[in-house]
Amino acid sequence: MGAWSERQRNIIDFTLSSLLRRKGKNLSLLLVYTALVFLLASVMFFTHSLRKEASLVLQGAPEMVVQRMSAGRHELIPHRYLGLIQGIRGVSSVKGRLWGYYYDPVMSANYTLLVPDDASLEAGSIAIGQGISRTRLAHVGDVLPFRRYDGTPMILTVRNVFSSGSELVSSDLVLIAEADFRMLFGMPKGLFTDIVLTVRNSKEVATVAGKMQKLLPDTRPIMRSEILRTYDTIFDWRSGIIVVILSAAVLAFIIFAWDKASGLSAEERKEIGVLKAIGWETSDVLLMKFWEGASVSLTSFLAGVLLAYVHVFFTHVVLFEPVLKGWSTLYPSFKLVPFISPYQVATLFFLTVVPYTVATIVPSWRAATIDPDSVMRS
Repeated sequence: MGAWSERQRNIIDFTLSSLLRRKGKNLSLLLVYTALVFLLASVMFFTHSLRKEASLVLQGAPEMVVQRMSAGRHELIPHRYLGLIQGIRGVSSVKGRLWGYYYDPVMSANYTLLVPDDASLEAGSIAIGQGISRTRLAHVGDVLPFRRYDGTPMILTVRNVFSSGSELVSSDLVLIAEADFRMLFGMPKGLFTDIVLTVRNSKEVATVAGKMQKLLPDTRPIMRSEILRTYDTIFDWRSGIIVVILSAAVLAFIIFAWDKASGLSAEERKEIGVLKAIGWETSDVLLMKFWEGASVSLTSFLAGVLLAYVHVFFTHVVLFEPVLKGWSTLYPSFKLVPFISPYQVATLFFLTVVPYTVATIVPSWRAATIDPDSVMRS
């Protein structure tokens, strides 16, 4: 046991000295390796957190949204559809919604206007999100000008500004009274943007949707599960763009790892020959090379993951924010809650650490199994 412990100490000491002898090469490798892990981990952490945030927010979305379609486009839906849908067996509640988009030429931004379910807002007053408040320098008590559908001005007073905690979903939101909404867009009474409904048994949502399409063939039911899948697809697509951009860096790393596996330098082969000549076993050489590769790869992996964590959850993802959030004038300013998937971390580990560690062992095994004299002469 004492002899084996002494051998282990020798292996560790020689590994450290070997890393220090080639400190310039190892330091440059460490920086490149860390940068690659940092970029990939940033994309993974950010998209996973956004997807998780979206899924939590959408849990409160209506079970089903019903839109009226005309020539493949979304049309206003009449009030009489409410009674027809309410008569479908399994439907527990039905209500019409009023919402739309307003383009602000001053800021070149689109606002989302929504009439709240309750009558908390009086005519002539609005509640706005933090994004609108920042860009328009509008606070409680200030007025914001709007332009009606016929070109005449409409002045509304800010009665409330949403808290920053809800900015992910309310940055560009304007809550407005029903009378003001209909006046702004010229929408007559008896028409709604869409209809939302709830079903008594969540397992019968698809059945209710099928009955609705038979009763009202010009409508399109949109289930909450479909909205969640759409958001997943969007985030996967945006993260895929970043991964494609980073594919050049990944390819360069793969080429480097392959070059590492194709053979050792003359100095490294001579070093292995000397170790074999002084009595080192093949297993000792492999263990030394394993620790040498593992120390570099693990250090790079941990440093890259830590930097990615800080980048995503403390600096608002300054490198990838425009691409992953999408084009918008009113970017929401929010702090993501850390959601890290163990599966993603494990995937990143096996894609970056394992290949390089193996790449350092394979050529060392080839050199260690050859006669020391021939290795040193070569």
